[in-house]
Amino acid sequence: MRVLLAGASGAVGTPLTRQLIAAGHQVVGITRSQANAERLRTAGAEAVVADVLDREHLLAAVRDVRADAVMHQLTALGTTKMREAMQGTNALRTTGTAHLLAAARAVGAHRFLTQSIVLGYGYRDHGPHVITEDDPFAEPQPGPLADGVTAIRSTEEQVFSADEMEGIALRYGAFYGQDSFTRMIINLVRKRRLPVPSSGGGFVNFIYLEDAAAATVAALEKGRAGQAYNIVDDEPVRWADYLDALAAELGMRRPWRVPTWMLRAIPYLHAIVTTSMRVSNAKARRELGWAPAVSTYREGIPLVAEASR
Repeated sequence: MRVLLAGASGAVGTPLTRQLIAAGHQVVGITRSQANAERLRTAGAEAVVADVLDREHLLAAVRDVRADAVMHQLTALGTTKMREAMQGTNALRTTGTAHLLAAARAVGAHRFLTQSIVLGYGYRDHGPHVITEDDPFAEPQPGPLADGVTAIRSTEEQVFSADEMEGIALRYGAFYGQDSFTRMIINLVRKRRLPVPSSGGGFVNFIYLEDAAAATVAALEKGRAGQAYNIVDDEPVRWADYLDALAAELGMRRPWRVPTWMLRAIPYLHAIVTTSMRVSNAKARRELGWAPAVSTYREGIPLVAEASR
């Protein structure tokens, strides 16, 4: 297929561009900078420079583009401070999705894949229940990440309800790999500025970036319209165990342990490390024929460490 990919130079978009081309698809990447556009062309993709939040600019930029599918892989994470990054990401998932759907119609696309996230199930302790795609998304609750849940729901609802469009949502786990967000985490661990609850924190579901890209290619080719897919690895892990393993692999001291209540002074961190969920990837395995090559954090962290060196 010919794919219009928003966020082609981002954390998921970079390996996704490479894997789409390797699978025989054509990629037209949307990026905001000429430098990234040149990198995309070097990688074998076409490129258009546009700001997805500027509807008229976006539609003008894709006026001469034709595509079979559109992929939304845009976030603002890892680009600025957490509060501003979350606000920017929320805008991309709400307004940005609406603009990309307009672009999809303009380029003649019939298929639309959007980046969602398993945290849409809710920032809380889900206990031992194994979450599947049949579980409902959370209703927004008061708190620092309430707008984030609303935005995640928005991108999915817009895509699923779009007329004459085969909408698919990829509910990714926490990304890690060769990206700026992982480098930020490593830097915080190195400086011992990322404390974890003495309880170990909640269970988190990770996905290595290359595996996230592979699942997205599979969803483009095999995903069913109107469906969401959990894209996570095979084993949830407590935050403390993950960060301890990362520190040990890089020869650093492990993060500080603090009482959970102390983290309330950092609302975003408190909400994330106290959320606990165990998410199943069985549907993606069954319907997409996909399985994570990096099946747990134990295999992934050495890859991250090697890249950081």
